[in-house]
Formats: sequence, C-alpha cells, structure tokens
Amino acid sequence: MKPPSTSSVNTDENNTTSIVDVPLGDESGEKTEEDQSESKGGCYKKAAIAIILVGFISFVIADSLTNGYVKDSIDSFLEWIEDNPAAGIFAFMAVYFVATVLFIPGSILTLGAGFVFANTFGLGAGVLLGTLSVFIGAGSGAVVSFLLGRYLLRDWVSGLTKKYTLFEALDNAFEEKGLRIMVLLRLSPIIPFNAINYIAGVTAISFWAYFWALIAILPGTVLYVFLGASAGSLTDSASSGDDSTVTIIVVVVGIVFGVLAIAATSYYAKKELNKVAERRQAEMDAAVETAEDNERTVEVANAEKN
Repeated sequence: MKPPSTSSVNTDENNTTSIVDVPLGDESGEKTEEDQSESKGGCYKKAAIAIILVGFISFVIADSLTNGYVKDSIDSFLEWIEDNPAAGIFAFMAVYFVATVLFIPGSILTLGAGFVFANTFGLGAGVLLGTLSVFIGAGSGAVVSFLLGRYLLRDWVSGLTKKYTLFEALDNAFEEKGLRIMVLLRLSPIIPFNAINYIAGVTAISFWAYFWALIAILPGTVLYVFLGASAGSLTDSASSGDDSTVTIIVVVVGIVFGVLAIAATSYYAKKELNKVAERRQAEMDAAVETAEDNERTVEVANAEKN
C-alpha cells in the first residue's frame, strides 16, 4: 500500500516552480497513523510493565519495614533447602534471580546459602556451591534488570542527552569506559546491587561491558558466603554480616571503591564534556559558515540577474 503523500513546492535556480509528492512517514519524517498506533502500543506496554514492577518493588520495601513476610519466606525457603540440597541448588538460583529483579535484599540469601550448603556438603564444597549459586542467580537477575531498565527508560534518557550536555557527557563516559566504571561500582559493597542494575540499563554502556563487569561481584560474594558458612545456625547466619569487624571492613572497602567509582565517572565525564562542548561549538561554527555561504550565493545570484 502506497503511503499517503503531501505536496511540496520546489524552486530551482531558474525560478521554475514544481510540485512534488512527498510520502508522509518517509522523506517528510512524519509518522503514519500505523506508526503512531504502534508507538502508542509500545508506550502502553512499557507503562504496564513499569507499573507491575514498581508495585512489586514497593510491596517488598514496605514489607521489609513492617510485617517482614518476605524475610520469613526466605528463612523458610533456606530451611527447605537444608532438607532438599540437590533440588535446592537450582531452586536457590531461581529465587535469587527473582529477588534481584524485585529489589529483595540478597544479603540474607547469600549468608544463608553459605550456612545451608556448608552444613550439607562441608565447608569447602559448601562455600564453592554457595558462591556459584549466588553468582548465577544474581548475575542472571542483574542482566534481566539491566535489559528492563534499557527497554523502559533508555529512550527517555536518550532524549535528555540531546538537550543537556551533562547527560550527554555522562552517557558518553559510560559508552567509552563503561567496563572500568562498572567494575569499580561492583567492587563496592555499599553500592546497592539491585539499583545499579536498572541505572546501568538507562546509560549507553554496552551490554557486554556490563556483563563482564559482573565478575567483580565475586569477591564480595565469596566473603558473605564464607561468613554464612562459619555461622553456628541458620539464625546466626542471617546476622553474620553484623559482626563489628566485618562491618568495619565492608564499610571501608565500600567507601574506597565507591569513591574510586565516583572519581572515575567524574574524570571520564569531564573529558567527554569537553569533547561534547568542542563538537557542539564546531557544529555551530559550521552552521554559521553555511548560512553565510548561502547568503553570499543568493547575493551573487541576485547580482547576476540584475
């Protein structure tokens, strides 16, 4: 089906006027009704997914501050794994995946995995299985969260980068140095793991840079799994991270890598900001020069006619 068209008036150098048809939604840059309908459908779909996701996340946050149903469910789930270790490994990965996407704090699961698997398979094998289970579950959940963030909000952020040079500079910094920035963010245990997954999704960081940076969560994962494995009971494992010495270490390491991540982001963003400013100035200069050339061409053409 031929797209609808509109008439355009062209005037050549000899002042000869002609009328041409320009299809809407093609050369004219306007959207056809079908394109607009698809665009609205996509917006509704994104809105529905966002509402459902925000609803679940809001429930988890509210529950953690009030009833604690989620925490009780996690405790019961970990007890079930003790009785069903083989199936529990795969179930644990699935639950950790869901927890990551829905902003359910993963520290209790990580510490609990250390205790449960160490109690069932021994300290060495337990720490290894617990670390692998946490890494696979958290990693897969992080990837899905990243893709959700990119699908839901990337277009909106891209619009901001066209309007504001600071957003464009930050976007370019993540595009060029995303792996380094994400590794530093992952190494900091005080940077919210679940939140950074969605935040990274709205930036221009490549999927593979984000994916490989997940390896940087392994040191913290091993530490928490080992702490859980060293606990005397499942109840103790949930509070293993509250030990004063461990807390001090986690906070210090978190601050160091957090500051490094912020410093690296600021450094790369500043460099990209200078590049953006130079490029935009060059574009403005080129536009002015083109306008002056066109003005001179018109003046010459008029002079020749006269």
